[in-house]
Amino acid sequence: MPDISCDVVVVGLGPGGEALVGRLAKAGLDVVAVEAELVGGECPYWGCIPSKMLIRAANLLAESRRAAGVAGTTTVEPDFSLVARRIRDEATDDWDDTVAADRVTAAGARLVRGHGRLDGDRRVTVGDETFVAAKGVVLNTGTTAAVPPIDGLAGTPYWTNREILKAEAAPASMIVIGGGAIGLELAQAFSRFGTEVTVLEVGPRILGVEEPESSELITSVLEAEGIGVHAGISIDAVAHDGEVFHVTCGDVTYEAERVLVAAGRRSRLDDIGLDTVGVDAGRFLTVDDSMAVKDGLWAIGDIAGRGAFTHVSMYQSERAARAILGEELGDYDASFPRVTFTDPEIGGVGMTEKQAREQGINVRIGSTDIAASSRGFVHGPGHEGLLKLVIDDDRDVIVGATSAGPAGGETLSALAVAVRAEIPLATLRNTIYAYPTFWRAIESAL
Repeated sequence: MPDISCDVVVVGLGPGGEALVGRLAKAGLDVVAVEAELVGGECPYWGCIPSKMLIRAANLLAESRRAAGVAGTTTVEPDFSLVARRIRDEATDDWDDTVAADRVTAAGARLVRGHGRLDGDRRVTVGDETFVAAKGVVLNTGTTAAVPPIDGLAGTPYWTNREILKAEAAPASMIVIGGGAIGLELAQAFSRFGTEVTVLEVGPRILGVEEPESSELITSVLEAEGIGVHAGISIDAVAHDGEVFHVTCGDVTYEAERVLVAAGRRSRLDDIGLDTVGVDAGRFLTVDDSMAVKDGLWAIGDIAGRGAFTHVSMYQSERAARAILGEELGDYDASFPRVTFTDPEIGGVGMTEKQAREQGINVRIGSTDIAASSRGFVHGPGHEGLLKLVIDDDRDVIVGATSAGPAGGETLSALAVAVRAEIPLATLRNTIYAYPTFWRAIESAL
């Protein structure tokens, strides 16, 4: 078939890709949007939205159980079918992307279903069609669940984030391989629905990318809730006998009805034709602050290696749009906020104390115990938390912060602004913090 001309081809319609298509099409460009799976990507169908519905339901169960001694006596019986129905009917339309696809075409873009592959500079082939983009191509191919090469694992019916969020019932027992954000969120949620959960982490601690204090906090909370947490171990083999999983870790074998693999994510960079444009596919693509890989080729989202979060992808989408449209970019915000939606929530922004010291910053730390705050006292059960500020003592600004506790992700918002804007500590100290709120802990930490 003859080549088809257009202005821009966007390969991969996760949140950032979909937003970029709409932005460029509404600006008058001829845009081709390519998607091999569901328009909207991982977040609305197998990630952020359905998982937070599950977490919300699980947290309601936990909160009702905390009423004893504070507000009365309660009895609550979990019914997983209710949240499963919400995920199927409200969050994902039974994993149907018609609404999202209609948004793309309503914006004026052409939606092409299939696997998009580069075929030289500014060229993308989908099936038997080849699109030639005058301005260039944007890659937003995202990630897939990384499956570690554990002996026997590949031949078992393990779950990833996709299968678990399609579950119609909570299993009696579950082993979670991986102690990062996804693994911990789902471990706690299913535990609150009655599943006996064990978390296995090969690293020295769970939630290893955050501050050690956060790891200690969430470990103690999960163990108090009856979840087994084992870090710093080797996972030697996984077997399935038709009914039960057997996970061997040295001299110990753990057994469960289900295994969830939550051991990180792998960039989808294979078989997208990077070799045809002279780009080596490593773990991520190297981009500049306009998200350009090279002239006429941009990459956004997880594959850019600057944070695997929907909000980061959306931010990068806007930067790529400005670059393509010739608009002013402004400086790149590298201090992205992140939240692990366990209970308590673990929020972080900017650098950890370790990262700051490794960069040679003269570090000073401010911290406070959320439980010891007035709001923590009022809150009662479920008030565990901490707030930690990583301060550049030479410049007298915050370069990183952790907000862990009830609504920890919300408290983080003020700290994200402080880090991004490099607000002087003198200004932060001379600020009124509403009483009694969790975010007033910022004043205490200062």
